Amino acid sequence: MAPSILLVEDDDGIALPLTRALEREQYAVERVSTGRAALASAATGRFPLVVLDLGLPDGDGLDVCRQAREDGYTGAVLILTARGSEIDRVVGLDVGADDYMAKPFSLAELLARVRALLRRQAGPHTAPGSHTAPVPQPAQGLRVDPQSRQAFVADTVLPVTAKEFDVLAELDGVRGNVVTREHLMDRVWDENWFGSTKTLDVTVARLRHKLVDSGAPAQIVTVRGIGFRLEDGPPDA
Repeated sequence: MAPSILLVEDDDGIALPLTRALEREQYAVERVSTGRAALASAATGRFPLVVLDLGLPDGDGLDVCRQAREDGYTGAVLILTARGSEIDRVVGLDVGADDYMAKPFSLAELLARVRALLRRQAGPHTAPGSHTAPVPQPAQGLRVDPQSRQAFVADTVLPVTAKEFDVLAELDGVRGNVVTREHLMDRVWDENWFGSTKTLDVTVARLRHKLVDSGAPAQIVTVRGIGFRLEDGPPDA
């Protein structure tokens, strides 16, 4: 079955040609034009990718992205916007977006980024509030399961986005050892990433907050000038 993409764009001049281009790539596209409709559609769990415009008639797309994440959406979010400054990109990534493209954009580049994001969405995509039976695991500690693309703290699922999971999985694969920034960018964002490496710092910062909030006995340590290391033990232990 073709991957389904939720396109949130109120401008017909952008939405219609973009829909046609995505459908030519064999994607199933549902287009909505408001933030309220976007949140309702994302909550169904049918879409592994949301392509989100920020200038919506009923609010700011950043608020839509933030709310979708709070509601439990774990698919990928690609933001499209006329706001192209670095601080705008960082804010977009900080509220939960996985990628960010400034208008006007190259259609070929957008399709490449869509393919890259969808490749990271392996495994079943479940609706917020639904539950997948976890693989048996230790009663304590942080466990990362690449097959189900889920992370667990004890027996509770850690709510991470696609990119957050990929970064965590790379660090967990060599837990206790340093993973370079270059390796993480190549493995998680691959050759189709054309933006700033600040997106890695934002993703790591979100992961740190989630580990702390979940009470996970693990922390991500920055190795200045080199990269990051996942260590067992709470922060400042």
